[in-house]
Amino acid sequence: MTREEVEAIALGLPATTKIVQWGGSDVYKVGGKVFAICGLGGGLSFKVSEIGFMVLTDEGGPGRQAPYLAKGGWVSVDFEEVEAQDAEGWIATAHELIAAKLTRKARAELGL
Repeated sequence: MTREEVEAIALGLPATTKIVQWGGSDVYKVGGKVFAICGLGGGLSFKVSEIGFMVLTDEGGPGRQAPYLAKGGWVSVDFEEVEAQDAEGWIATAHELIAAKLTRKARAELGL
């Protein structure tokens, strides 16, 4: 998995924007809220459900608690250990989780 592949997946989702911040990390947002970060700690960090957090960070799982974001249910994975197909599902789910927290008005304005 590469940063370019992550960018293509994330920007392919509805109402997604990208900014570069936090020391050169690619930060993907929906409705102004972050759902994925590429480059933070050398990998891909994204929002997950409680169950997703347990599955991905359990012993033998591909992920670990995301630095500075684990309390919010974020996971980090190394690029080398991720298949594009898995990342696509994780990023789409992160987008859905964050979009669901937006107000009804904001979702309507974004076409979600």
